[in-house]
Amino acid sequence: PKCVRCNTCVGTCPVGAIEPANIFRLAKITDKCVKCEICVQTCPVAAIKLIKNTVAYEGEGEDAYMEYSLNNVSCPHRVVRMNEIEIDYSQDNNWQDCADLCPTNAFTLEFKEFFENLGFDAGIELDEDVLYPHINKKLCIGCSACVEISKNENAITLDRIIGPIVHSRKMDVNHDLCVNCYLCEENCPVEAIWLEDGEVVLDDEKCIRCVECTNHCPVGSLQRVEIE
Repeated sequence: PKCVRCNTCVGTCPVGAIEPANIFRLAKITDKCVKCEICVQTCPVAAIKLIKNTVAYEGEGEDAYMEYSLNNVSCPHRVVRMNEIEIDYSQDNNWQDCADLCPTNAFTLEFKEFFENLGFDAGIELDEDVLYPHINKKLCIGCSACVEISKNENAITLDRIIGPIVHSRKMDVNHDLCVNCYLCEENCPVEAIWLEDGEVVLDDEKCIRCVECTNHCPVGSLQRVEIE
């Protein structure tokens, strides 16, 4: 799947590491990324992948070689779905762009006859030879691509549900190894960890399960581990 420019990842990134998409470019993950994987969980069309790379050296001397591999890593997906979506037919908008970017073809452009057969009241008088936008709510996944790409912010109203982050990992603190260096506190991007009375305190609700504290811990007292 390709990025549909919905910018859902941008809005949910806790460290502002993703540059927003627009009609001309896709969203871009920058070097500010702390590998919390929230964007992977949140992307409505699974356009963001979690990749693990490994490098292995085999053999000796002239027979030695290096093996490099890239593998997709499975990641749980949080709930993202449409609750309600409405079009204001009195508004002008770049409707074709909305239709082009809809990942499920829920957003289409139709003639007056289509709406009459559907018994749909657009709230305005429809012309015979003009294409008008229509959203099939059974197909809409609430990705917000049409809302984000609209030049008129009043043209489409979306109410959607974004569920809680699914935590498959946790941070494990070994207090016996900790040397009270404060590096975890200084490098946590969301201020979820600090030292208090000589002991590490971790706010599990604020923690985004990134690797900043583990990467900076000089004695290995912090580890990100799988939840069994």
